Amino acid sequence: MSLKAILFILAFVGCAAGALAVPLLGVLGYAGVYCVGPDTQWWNAPLRVLGIRYSYVLALVTAVGIAINWRRLEFRKPLLLSQEKLLLVFLAVVWLSLLIGEPTVGRYEKWDHPSLKVTKIAVFTMMLTHVVGNRDRLKWFLWVLVGGALLLGLRAFTMSRSAFSGGRLEGIGGPDFVEANYFGAFCATMVPLIGVQFLRTGWLGRALCLAAGVFTVNAIVLTRSRGAVVGLALGAVVAAMGAPKKHRVKIILGMVVVLIGGLRLADPQFISRTATITSGEESRDASAQSRIVLTEGGLRMLADHPLGIGAGNWYQTVGRYLPQYPGKDAHNAYMKCVCELGIQGALVFVALIVNAFWTLRKVLRQVDRLPAALRGDVTYLAFGIMVSLAVLLGCCLTMTLLYVEFLWWILMLPVCLERVVASLEADHGLLEEVGGEQTVSVRVRAREPAPYRT
Repeated sequence: MSLKAILFILAFVGCAAGALAVPLLGVLGYAGVYCVGPDTQWWNAPLRVLGIRYSYVLALVTAVGIAINWRRLEFRKPLLLSQEKLLLVFLAVVWLSLLIGEPTVGRYEKWDHPSLKVTKIAVFTMMLTHVVGNRDRLKWFLWVLVGGALLLGLRAFTMSRSAFSGGRLEGIGGPDFVEANYFGAFCATMVPLIGVQFLRTGWLGRALCLAAGVFTVNAIVLTRSRGAVVGLALGAVVAAMGAPKKHRVKIILGMVVVLIGGLRLADPQFISRTATITSGEESRDASAQSRIVLTEGGLRMLADHPLGIGAGNWYQTVGRYLPQYPGKDAHNAYMKCVCELGIQGALVFVALIVNAFWTLRKVLRQVDRLPAALRGDVTYLAFGIMVSLAVLLGCCLTMTLLYVEFLWWILMLPVCLERVVASLEADHGLLEEVGGEQTVSVRVRAREPAPYRT
């Protein structure tokens, strides 16, 4: 057994056992397994005979740990915040679509049907938002994401030519990353979070973030993902418009550094492929042109089925409207959402997006109530999550990320930050309970802690 396999199994056992006493360990272990994707790693071969479902085990022990340590989790009332309620409504819409649409055939014999996958995502995400409810826990969760991006970036850098298909890197990380575009979207989504961690940590953490940023951007180049470029472009616009005044210079300088670094890493194939994003119809390649045709077919599908064709049924239905593209993916998360889940599903999905940004705006309004030593840190977190969400939503324009797990993590991170702010306010005497409701109070102030450092 290789050293990597031994280290992995030790980390897995440690997180699984520790989750019973500290549920955060289960959440961190789950996120780490999701990023690394041990089932696709060569060093996991000796462990496959054990038949362990790492994610399932970690989710189960985390749930048990939450039940055991319920009173110690310190999340504030109410039990469910607005974004969490919307997630449950979206889950109900997914299951409702199975009654509205026709049965799904064929495609999901080896993979989970979207209804089952969204259910699993909702279960873990609800545990995530209730466990990661204070600043230290959010800090560790973000570090796991940064570490996961670094490990994936390093693996991408060392992959052999056989891992490339049509010049694009395929099959990296967990099951959600096996396709180049999805891996590129994950890497692009991590870039703002890596940048925020760089700004809010000490020199050792900055060195780690610098390495993670370089290898993550290099991985995006290797995937040749135009969707990731679209997402980063939208994220850059949001970052420039929404950068806090006190930190705007540092943020813009960081964006310039990332841009210069990306251009230095880019090769001719990446540049030529990216250039087709703005090409006219006469010079647009077949892949880009097909996305436009698929959108037109999706609109016709929606006109015939305004309540949706059912979750997971795009692939078996698209051929009826576009005979030249039987079984072709939608390449647009929004189009797939409205076609499969109907107008009602699209409305809930849009509500989740709008409410995520609204929650971040609410957090930024609460920053001035916090002690001075904490304001910058919380502002960085809100800004980083906002930009990361914008990048992901940009990627959704050309990728069907609707049922991909990391999309829902980013959509729900504002909930974690909302609970972080509530926890900080309570710790510093800014919240008091009146009739079961939380109200603002400034009569009692605790000593301000030292600024955050890793």
